[in-house]
Amino acid sequence: MKLFENKKILFGVTGGIAAYKACDIVRELKKQGADVQVAMTQSAQKFISPLTFETLSDRDVLTEMFPAGKQVGTRHIEIPRQVDRVFICPATANFIAKAASGIADDLLSTMVTVAGSEKTVFCPAMNTDMYANPILQENISKLKNLGYRFVPPDSGELACHTKGMGRLANKERLMDVFKEELIGSGDLKGHSIIVTAGPTEEPIDPVRFITNASSGKMGFAVAEAAALAGADVTLISGPTHLRPFTGVHYIPVRTADKMHKATLKAYEKANGVIMAAAVSDYRPAVYSDTKTKKGAEEGVIELKKNPDILKELGKKKNGRVLIGFAVETNDELNYGRQKLLDKNLDMIVVNNPKREGAGFGIDTNIVTFIFRSGETQTLPKLPKFEVARRIVQQYIRIGSHIFQK
Repeated sequence: MKLFENKKILFGVTGGIAAYKACDIVRELKKQGADVQVAMTQSAQKFISPLTFETLSDRDVLTEMFPAGKQVGTRHIEIPRQVDRVFICPATANFIAKAASGIADDLLSTMVTVAGSEKTVFCPAMNTDMYANPILQENISKLKNLGYRFVPPDSGELACHTKGMGRLANKERLMDVFKEELIGSGDLKGHSIIVTAGPTEEPIDPVRFITNASSGKMGFAVAEAAALAGADVTLISGPTHLRPFTGVHYIPVRTADKMHKATLKAYEKANGVIMAAAVSDYRPAVYSDTKTKKGAEEGVIELKKNPDILKELGKKKNGRVLIGFAVETNDELNYGRQKLLDKNLDMIVVNNPKREGAGFGIDTNIVTFIFRSGETQTLPKLPKFEVARRIVQQYIRIGSHIFQK
């Protein structure tokens, strides 16, 4: 099932140069399964043709309140009532001013008036001076106070060759907000969760280190899923090239020792931990300040054991939910059960990277949940984000029993 399947969106495009960026966003929403109805103001059509959006959305674009030769009835009422959300992207200063004043003088502004604050999200984009104008800021404040949501613009080079605040928020940040609006929940509102992710690197010398094949994708997906459930998420991750979900408190670390210290510090105020990081079991006993030169045909690196972070957390659980991960290449269920009991966990997620579709660095996983009761639940091959959502669902279920005690 796609992320936005069965979700209906009214996507309003107003008259700014950032209208061209809306094409890529509509395409991404469709790719994720959303039913997207685009509506354009007259000014927006000066920047980009409705035909472009018709092609991307597989729907006729709404442009006029009373189109010639068409019987449209009360669609300006029905459409905003039927959709899940209304995204105005880009939203110009003029359109924001109209919305703040209750002006409904064309099809899109009328539909926004009907949709109201519970459904509507504005994504402003304009010149820096226009955005800084106190009248615009007053209009934004007024709409926010009424419950409308805004995605603040980015700062950078603008089409008018100036630099400053006013660029349409990048697609990744916009999609994060759209996910919150369309699939987010408040199931974990008020809960503080630590998620660890990625590998750790244990330096041998300034240019060499010991690490593992973890990409961090599973842990980052778990952090996103927990944030979408309303949790206050602290993501502690070893080195990756991934972007944390908007609003997640991100703490990058390198070594197991740094992850150990960061996790223990955050643990004091946390309600639970989902530890997806692949922490190095060992580190070099001796670190060389200079690059180690080639010498004999064979060499030996003496290793020292790293602290077992999850086991330490399990010793001072104190009503918290603890979920761990176990990557095993053989007899994974037995090893997983041993780790669950040894580390005092509520659940452990086991996978075998040798199975096709369950390896490192890919977007799918095949996992089995093992619970303290001894029960197991094996999932089919799924996108890692869907696996993450299932893990968070289990966290909520387990927590519902623990937090009531």
